[in-house]
Amino acid sequence: MKTYLQKHFKIASPDLIKFGPAVQTAIPGLLARQMTVSNVEGQSVNTALFFDKNGSKMIIGSFLDTSAEPWGRVNLGGIHLNDNPALGPADAPITVVEFADFECPFCARAFSVLETMANTTYKDKMKVIFKNYPLNVHPWAVKAAEAAECARLQNPTAFWDFARYFYTNQGSITPKNVQEHVDKETANLKLDAPSLKACMGSAAASDRVKEDQADGNAIHVSSTPTFFINGIPVVGLPDNKVLEFVINSELAERSASAKH
Repeated sequence: MKTYLQKHFKIASPDLIKFGPAVQTAIPGLLARQMTVSNVEGQSVNTALFFDKNGSKMIIGSFLDTSAEPWGRVNLGGIHLNDNPALGPADAPITVVEFADFECPFCARAFSVLETMANTTYKDKMKVIFKNYPLNVHPWAVKAAEAAECARLQNPTAFWDFARYFYTNQGSITPKNVQEHVDKETANLKLDAPSLKACMGSAAASDRVKEDQADGNAIHVSSTPTFFINGIPVVGLPDNKVLEFVINSELAERSASAKH
Protein backbone atom coordinates (compact mmCIF):
# COMPACT_ATOMS: atom_id res chain seq x y z
CA MET A 1 0.00 0.00 0.00
CA LYS A 2 2.79 2.42 0.98
CA THR A 3 4.84 1.52 -2.11
CA TYR A 4 1.87 2.19 -4.37
CA LEU A 5 1.16 5.57 -2.74
CA GLN A 6 4.84 6.55 -2.87
CA LYS A 7 4.95 5.97 -6.63
CA HIS A 8 1.51 7.41 -7.34
CA PHE A 9 2.20 10.71 -5.52
CA LYS A 10 5.97 10.81 -6.37
CA ILE A 11 7.02 10.87 -2.71
CA ALA A 12 10.82 10.73 -2.37
CA SER A 13 11.02 8.34 0.58
CA PRO A 14 8.57 5.83 2.08
CA ASP A 15 9.59 7.21 5.50
CA LEU A 16 7.63 10.36 4.63
CA ILE A 17 4.37 8.35 4.70
CA LYS A 18 3.03 7.38 8.12
CA PHE A 19 -0.05 5.24 8.78
CA GLY A 20 -2.26 5.07 11.85
CA PRO A 21 -3.92 1.80 12.92
CA ALA A 22 -6.58 0.32 10.63
CA VAL A 23 -10.15 0.53 11.96
CA GLN A 24 -13.46 -0.81 10.68
CA THR A 25 -15.78 1.97 9.43
CA ALA A 26 -19.57 2.00 9.67
CA ILE A 27 -19.69 0.72 6.07
CA PRO A 28 -19.28 -3.10 5.95
CA GLY A 29 -16.03 -4.20 4.32
CA LEU A 30 -14.51 -0.68 4.37
CA LEU A 31 -11.52 -0.08 6.62
CA ALA A 32 -9.87 3.26 7.39
CA ARG A 33 -6.65 4.63 8.81
CA GLN A 34 -5.14 8.07 9.29
CA MET A 35 -2.36 8.88 6.86
CA THR A 36 0.26 11.60 7.33
CA VAL A 37 2.42 12.63 4.37
CA SER A 38 5.42 14.88 5.06
CA ASN A 39 8.02 16.60 2.92
CA VAL A 40 11.72 17.10 3.60
CA GLU A 41 11.03 20.65 4.88
CA GLY A 42 9.01 19.16 7.75
CA GLN A 43 5.57 20.24 6.50
CA SER A 44 2.88 17.59 6.70
CA VAL A 45 -0.72 16.95 5.75
CA ASN A 46 -3.16 14.55 7.43
CA THR A 47 -5.95 12.74 5.65
CA ALA A 48 -8.04 9.60 5.90
CA LEU A 49 -7.27 6.55 3.77
CA PHE A 50 -10.14 4.10 3.13
CA PHE A 51 -9.52 0.63 1.69
CA ASP A 52 -10.96 -2.86 1.30
CA LYS A 53 -9.73 -5.78 3.40
CA ASN A 54 -7.22 -6.82 0.72
CA GLY A 55 -5.83 -3.29 0.37
CA SER A 56 -6.40 -3.55 -3.39
CA LYS A 57 -8.78 -0.57 -3.65
CA MET A 58 -8.23 2.76 -1.88
CA ILE A 59 -10.05 6.07 -1.41
CA ILE A 60 -8.44 9.19 0.05
CA GLY A 61 -10.79 11.79 1.51
CA SER A 62 -13.42 12.54 4.14
CA PHE A 63 -15.84 10.08 5.67
CA LEU A 64 -19.26 11.65 6.26
CA ASP A 65 -21.79 10.08 8.60
CA THR A 66 -25.15 11.61 7.66
CA SER A 67 -26.64 10.57 11.00
CA ALA A 68 -24.37 13.17 12.64
CA GLU A 69 -25.18 16.91 12.76
CA PRO A 70 -24.04 18.31 9.37
CA TRP A 71 -22.83 21.76 10.48
CA GLY A 72 -19.91 20.52 12.57
CA ARG A 73 -21.24 22.71 15.40
CA VAL A 74 -18.78 23.40 18.21
CA ASN A 75 -19.76 23.58 21.89
CA LEU A 76 -18.68 27.05 23.07
CA GLY A 77 -19.63 26.37 26.69
CA GLY A 78 -15.99 26.15 27.78
CA ILE A 79 -14.84 29.57 26.56
CA HIS A 80 -15.23 33.05 28.08
CA LEU A 81 -18.02 35.08 26.42
CA ASN A 82 -19.54 37.15 29.22
CA ASP A 83 -17.04 40.00 29.38
CA ASN A 84 -16.14 40.66 25.75
CA PRO A 85 -16.99 43.43 23.31
CA ALA A 86 -20.49 42.78 21.95
CA LEU A 87 -22.82 44.31 19.36
CA GLY A 88 -26.55 43.60 19.34
CA PRO A 89 -29.09 42.49 21.97
CA ALA A 90 -28.08 39.98 24.65
CA ASP A 91 -31.03 37.69 23.85
CA ALA A 92 -30.56 37.68 20.05
CA PRO A 93 -31.38 34.29 18.44
CA ILE A 94 -28.09 34.41 16.49
CA THR A 95 -24.76 34.78 18.29
CA VAL A 96 -21.68 35.23 16.13
CA VAL A 97 -18.40 34.78 18.00
CA GLU A 98 -15.57 36.21 15.90
CA PHE A 99 -11.85 35.56 16.48
CA ALA A 100 -9.98 38.37 14.74
CA ASP A 101 -6.67 40.23 14.45
CA PHE A 102 -6.51 44.00 13.88
CA GLU A 103 -3.59 43.59 11.46
CA CYS A 104 -5.38 41.00 9.30
CA PRO A 105 -6.74 42.43 5.99
CA PHE A 106 -9.50 39.82 5.73
CA CYS A 107 -10.66 40.75 9.25
CA ALA A 108 -10.95 44.38 8.12
CA ARG A 109 -13.28 43.36 5.32
CA ALA A 110 -15.24 41.03 7.60
CA PHE A 111 -15.70 43.81 10.17
CA SER A 112 -17.74 46.03 7.85
CA VAL A 113 -19.83 43.03 6.74
CA LEU A 114 -20.60 42.04 10.34
CA GLU A 115 -21.37 45.61 11.43
CA THR A 116 -23.86 45.97 8.58
CA MET A 117 -25.46 42.63 9.42
CA ALA A 118 -25.74 43.40 13.16
CA ASN A 119 -26.97 46.98 12.68
CA THR A 120 -29.14 46.61 9.58
CA THR A 121 -29.76 43.25 7.87
CA TYR A 122 -30.29 41.24 11.06
CA LYS A 123 -30.93 44.10 13.50
CA ASP A 124 -32.24 42.77 16.85
CA LYS A 125 -31.73 39.19 15.64
CA MET A 126 -27.95 38.99 15.81
CA LYS A 127 -25.29 39.54 18.45
CA VAL A 128 -21.57 39.74 17.60
CA ILE A 129 -19.01 38.87 20.30
CA PHE A 130 -15.42 39.82 19.52
CA LYS A 131 -12.45 37.72 20.65
CA ASN A 132 -8.88 38.94 20.12
CA TYR A 133 -6.72 36.45 18.26
CA PRO A 134 -3.55 38.34 17.23
CA LEU A 135 -1.31 36.12 15.10
CA ASN A 136 2.45 35.78 15.67
CA VAL A 137 3.15 36.96 12.10
CA HIS A 138 1.60 40.38 12.82
CA PRO A 139 4.04 42.54 14.82
CA TRP A 140 1.66 45.28 16.07
CA ALA A 141 -1.51 43.21 16.48
CA VAL A 142 -1.02 42.40 20.18
CA LYS A 143 -0.48 46.06 21.13
CA ALA A 144 -3.57 47.06 19.13
CA ALA A 145 -5.63 44.37 20.87
CA GLU A 146 -4.48 45.60 24.29
CA ALA A 147 -5.29 49.23 23.35
CA ALA A 148 -8.81 48.34 22.19
CA GLU A 149 -9.37 46.27 25.33
CA CYS A 150 -8.21 49.14 27.57
CA ALA A 151 -10.43 51.60 25.67
CA ARG A 152 -13.40 49.25 26.24
CA LEU A 153 -12.80 49.37 29.99
CA GLN A 154 -13.26 53.17 29.86
CA ASN A 155 -16.19 53.10 27.43
CA PRO A 156 -17.62 49.91 25.86
CA THR A 157 -18.43 51.59 22.54
CA ALA A 158 -14.84 52.89 22.27
CA PHE A 159 -13.73 49.33 21.53
CA TRP A 160 -15.62 49.37 18.23
CA ASP A 161 -14.26 52.83 17.39
CA PHE A 162 -10.72 51.54 17.93
CA ALA A 163 -11.45 48.40 15.86
CA ARG A 164 -12.74 50.56 13.00
CA TYR A 165 -9.72 52.86 13.30
CA PHE A 166 -7.15 50.01 13.22
CA TYR A 167 -8.86 48.32 10.28
CA THR A 168 -9.18 51.56 8.30
CA ASN A 169 -5.55 52.56 8.91
CA GLN A 170 -3.88 49.14 8.62
CA GLY A 171 -1.69 50.31 5.74
CA SER A 172 -0.05 53.15 7.67
CA ILE A 173 0.39 51.50 11.10
CA THR A 174 3.78 49.96 11.95
CA PRO A 175 5.26 48.50 15.16
CA LYS A 176 7.15 51.80 15.60
CA ASN A 177 4.18 54.15 15.25
CA VAL A 178 1.32 52.07 16.65
CA GLN A 179 1.45 53.96 19.98
CA GLU A 180 1.14 57.29 18.12
CA HIS A 181 -1.96 55.95 16.37
CA VAL A 182 -3.39 54.77 19.71
CA ASP A 183 -2.74 58.22 21.26
CA LYS A 184 -4.42 59.93 18.31
CA GLU A 185 -7.57 57.84 18.55
CA THR A 186 -7.59 58.13 22.36
CA ALA A 187 -7.64 61.94 22.02
CA ASN A 188 -10.24 61.76 19.26
CA LEU A 189 -12.55 59.71 21.51
CA LYS A 190 -11.80 61.96 24.53
CA LEU A 191 -10.63 59.02 26.63
CA ASP A 192 -8.30 59.38 29.61
CA ALA A 193 -4.88 58.99 27.92
CA PRO A 194 -2.66 58.39 31.01
CA SER A 195 -4.92 55.66 32.39
CA LEU A 196 -5.25 54.03 28.95
CA LYS A 197 -1.47 53.94 28.58
CA ALA A 198 -1.08 52.55 32.11
CA CYS A 199 -3.70 49.90 31.33
CA MET A 200 -1.87 48.94 28.12
CA GLY A 201 1.31 48.33 30.12
CA SER A 202 -0.45 46.21 32.72
CA ALA A 203 -0.50 42.43 33.07
CA ALA A 204 -4.31 42.57 33.17
CA ALA A 205 -4.58 43.78 29.54
CA SER A 206 -2.03 41.24 28.37
CA ASP A 207 -3.83 38.47 30.28
CA ARG A 208 -7.16 39.36 28.67
CA VAL A 209 -5.73 39.04 25.17
CA LYS A 210 -4.01 35.78 26.12
CA GLU A 211 -7.29 34.46 27.54
CA ASP A 212 -8.99 35.09 24.18
CA GLN A 213 -6.12 33.37 22.36
CA ALA A 214 -6.30 30.37 24.72
CA ASP A 215 -10.08 30.17 24.16
CA GLY A 216 -9.46 30.15 20.40
CA ASN A 217 -6.85 27.41 20.70
CA ALA A 218 -9.25 25.33 22.82
CA ILE A 219 -11.79 25.23 19.97
CA HIS A 220 -9.14 24.78 17.26
CA VAL A 221 -9.00 28.32 15.85
CA SER A 222 -5.82 28.60 13.79
CA SER A 223 -6.44 31.54 11.42
CA THR A 224 -8.34 34.82 11.28
CA PRO A 225 -11.08 35.63 10.88
CA THR A 226 -12.84 32.56 12.28
CA PHE A 227 -16.54 32.82 13.09
CA PHE A 228 -18.82 30.59 15.16
CA ILE A 229 -22.47 31.24 14.24
CA ASN A 230 -24.45 29.64 17.08
CA GLY A 231 -21.40 27.38 17.32
CA ILE A 232 -21.23 26.64 13.56
CA PRO A 233 -17.64 27.27 12.40
CA VAL A 234 -17.03 29.43 9.32
CA VAL A 235 -13.34 30.01 8.60
CA GLY A 236 -11.84 32.85 6.55
CA LEU A 237 -13.74 35.62 4.82
CA PRO A 238 -16.66 33.81 3.22
CA ASP A 239 -18.99 35.18 0.61
CA ASN A 240 -21.80 37.19 2.23
CA LYS A 241 -24.21 34.60 0.86
CA VAL A 242 -22.46 31.90 2.92
CA LEU A 243 -22.98 33.87 6.15
CA GLU A 244 -26.58 34.60 5.16
CA PHE A 245 -27.20 30.92 4.37
CA VAL A 246 -25.99 29.83 7.82
CA ILE A 247 -27.80 32.64 9.68
CA ASN A 248 -31.07 32.21 7.75
CA SER A 249 -30.94 28.43 8.31
CA GLU A 250 -30.53 28.97 12.05
CA LEU A 251 -33.36 31.54 12.16
CA ALA A 252 -35.66 29.21 10.20
CA GLU A 253 -34.86 26.32 12.55
CA ARG A 254 -35.54 28.48 15.64
CA SER A 255 -38.80 29.68 14.11
CA ALA A 256 -39.88 26.10 13.29
CA SER A 257 -39.04 24.78 16.76
CA ALA A 258 -40.90 27.71 18.38
CA LYS A 259 -44.11 26.63 16.57
CA HIS A 260 -43.97 23.09 17.96
